Amino acid sequence: MTSPRPVPPFAAQRARWRDLLLGPGLDATEPRFARRLAELGSAAAGHLATMDPAEGHLWPGLPYHEGHGIHLGVGYLRLRTMALAHAHPGTGVTGDEELAAGILRGLDHAHDHVYGSVHEKPASWWWWAQVGAPQAMLDTSVLLYDRLGDERIARLCAAVDRALPPARLDHYEDQSTGANRVDFCRTLAQRGVLGDSPAALTLARDGLDPVFPYVTEGDGFYADGSFVQHRTVAYTGAYGAVLLEGLATLFTLLDGTPWEVTGPGRQLALDSVEHAFAPFVHDGVVDASVCGRGISRGLTGRDVHLMPVRDHAPAQSLMAAVLVLGECASPAERARWRGIVKGWLRRDTFLPVADNPRLGVADHTRFASLLDDPAVDPLPEPAGHRLFPMMARAAHRGPGWAAFLSMSSSTITFYECGNQENTRGWHTGSSMLTWYAGDSGQYADAYWPTVDPYRLPGTTVSTRALSDNEGGEWGARLPDAVWAGGATDGRFAAVGQDTRGLSSSLRAKKSWFFTDDAVICLGAGIEAGDGVPVETVVDNRRLRSGEVSTLTVDGAPQPVTPPWHETFPAVRWAALDGHGGYVFPRGATLRALREERTGRWSDINRLVGSGEEIRRRYLTLWLDHGTDPRAASYAYVLLPGADARATEARARDRDWLRILVNGPGAQGVSVPSLGLTAVNLWTEGTAGPVGSDAPASVLVREDGTGTATVHVSDPTRTAGRLVVTWRRAVLRVRSHDATVTVLATGEGMTFAVDTGAKDGATHRVEVTLG
Repeated sequence: MTSPRPVPPFAAQRARWRDLLLGPGLDATEPRFARRLAELGSAAAGHLATMDPAEGHLWPGLPYHEGHGIHLGVGYLRLRTMALAHAHPGTGVTGDEELAAGILRGLDHAHDHVYGSVHEKPASWWWWAQVGAPQAMLDTSVLLYDRLGDERIARLCAAVDRALPPARLDHYEDQSTGANRVDFCRTLAQRGVLGDSPAALTLARDGLDPVFPYVTEGDGFYADGSFVQHRTVAYTGAYGAVLLEGLATLFTLLDGTPWEVTGPGRQLALDSVEHAFAPFVHDGVVDASVCGRGISRGLTGRDVHLMPVRDHAPAQSLMAAVLVLGECASPAERARWRGIVKGWLRRDTFLPVADNPRLGVADHTRFASLLDDPAVDPLPEPAGHRLFPMMARAAHRGPGWAAFLSMSSSTITFYECGNQENTRGWHTGSSMLTWYAGDSGQYADAYWPTVDPYRLPGTTVSTRALSDNEGGEWGARLPDAVWAGGATDGRFAAVGQDTRGLSSSLRAKKSWFFTDDAVICLGAGIEAGDGVPVETVVDNRRLRSGEVSTLTVDGAPQPVTPPWHETFPAVRWAALDGHGGYVFPRGATLRALREERTGRWSDINRLVGSGEEIRRRYLTLWLDHGTDPRAASYAYVLLPGADARATEARARDRDWLRILVNGPGAQGVSVPSLGLTAVNLWTEGTAGPVGSDAPASVLVREDGTGTATVHVSDPTRTAGRLVVTWRRAVLRVRSHDATVTVLATGEGMTFAVDTGAKDGATHRVEVTLG
């Protein structure tokens, strides 16, 4: 007699799902939770009181067929809030029968009038049918599962089946890639758990298969840690974070069941926490360089699900996902991730988790449990450099500071706009250099709607006026240039970008050489013919409320009350109190502006942006190359966190930095005290002691004990093979990568590098000096 087949563990999966939504056990009387629970209950009661089901809407002001599909999604999110308040203890409406009846009435109304009916759908497929609305509806349903009844469950599941048919997963292309594919699988898995459907769970699990392998083009994770969505957008901090959250949910729902995700892809997903995500989180902030159009999202009314999407709020959502995913990882990974997250939370100077309205009670309890756990030591930020050539990004950390470089190329867009979002992000991929030194909120607190979009830090731009959404939507416009990347030894780096202007004739060769305490910035071959000035923005710092931040220029303090502007000829150094210093090794004419700027989130995001006027103060420093420049150049050194005394000392130390060359064919520097030589060769040629037969980035480190290491890359990802020379006596080669062939040593060294992978990777040779 055969044994009966085991019953699929749907009830257990529903319990896990509820635990994800409600979080670990909490004491509802503890003040930090009691306040949150009371707020949740108040929000739910307010939603119930204002609910007015009628033809075309569930709540007045949220007509189903308007608002790009967001209105339907917001309606379901309100029902989800009501369901959470009903399920959580201590909300004041826990288990309330009237609230439960209202939720069921809302589910039925939205289904009968919109989601389960055949109406013309608005533009946003994401909100309307396949992700935003159904996931909120399914969360709500599992929280009230015992009250739904079989007939209602069947109707809701059938609606999901119509909106998200299996054919959506037939091909890994268009909208069904990367984070979107994970979202589809999450929706299908939740539908399967709610409706006891093995077929839906099988489809969800198998649909993940193309997400995991590293890609070499298009959407997904790359071997270097890059994450791209919409084919041309560096998106680790937005779509990537959504992907990680989705995988955390899916792994939790499926682990230990017949649909558990196994195989090498699972480990690649777990590896991404430290390989892809952690490098772009600094002291509790996800840097804007990998957030795409998400940087334009600000306050949107009273629905906290959409507010405020500042740098820190999405970072904390990412951290919450890491904690959940950690429960599906190895004990060593889980322990390490908890230390990393605890360090981020402890060092966040801008948005304590207790003040984040976007976090649910479940996430607050997870964070509180972590912060209260004496067995978990907060881990520090790891110093060093990470290059992400496949998405034209770089992340660098020194003691107490971090910098992030955002570039563009023939495969990575200038910027992304779309759905009326990020309408003025034109120059965010044109060598924007964001940096932090003790102020993790520098680019939060309404930076993006109030900063001058033509003067983003680090950029060299034509001031030609651009229209909103200039260049097309969804990352459509790409520069006609292939160089964006460099070489690194994991501590220092040489990085370069062949910069082209968006809708302008601007051309520039820009290099950055990263050390422990400085970023050396060179520009050359700067030219344009747009009939307007061209500028290099040394910096554009938002000044905190009440912050004086004296600017000292060559030892002279400048006025601190806006409006103020000045031009300083032949400047050697400047320092902004509380931020950092700037050294101009060859002197420069520096322009400075202290101003109060106004803006609205709706200026840059017409979809969800608030129209409330915002005021912020800025200190901007820039170099004016004049109108229609030819062969202009610049050189300056950024010293994050340095005060005036330290900046002046560096400026007086003429031996610290040697600029080997700064021209349109090559740029290079030497820092003797660090044993560092770093060059970018834009064409075949030489810079100082380094030469190459093709464009190359080369970083040489001598350790002072007779050993040196040479690191080389092809940032154009086009050569296939490089032949590099280093005019330095070499006694013998100690080791080298398999891609390297040493051709000669002696008075100098010549070696070839196989760059056939065309991934911009750095190749290494270690030698004993003669």
